[in-house]
Amino acid sequence: MTLKLTVENAVQALEEIKKLELQGHSRDDIYVFAHFKERSDDINKALDTAEVGIKEQGILNSMKNMFTSRGDELRNKMEAAGLTKEEASNAEEELDQGKLIIIAN
Repeated sequence: MTLKLTVENAVQALEEIKKLELQGHSRDDIYVFAHFKERSDDINKALDTAEVGIKEQGILNSMKNMFTSRGDELRNKMEAAGLTKEEASNAEEELDQGKLIIIAN
């Protein structure tokens, strides 16, 4: 089952990730998304959470994301992490507002 949470900042993200771990989720199966790539990279590194990569997306989608807009890339990665196309689209709108999205499998 895929869970999606929306938080305002990295402090709240850490709190939610700790709750997810208590529920049995591994940080290898928890993804944190931010609209800006640098922010996303920094948060995933600081919180020791996974990044959606070739394993989740497959090589063709990973390569395709190198040539798409950030919004398209985020939606593709959130779908690869377990959201439906509609859920990913809605989540990307939340990212546009500066929020963080946490997805746990």
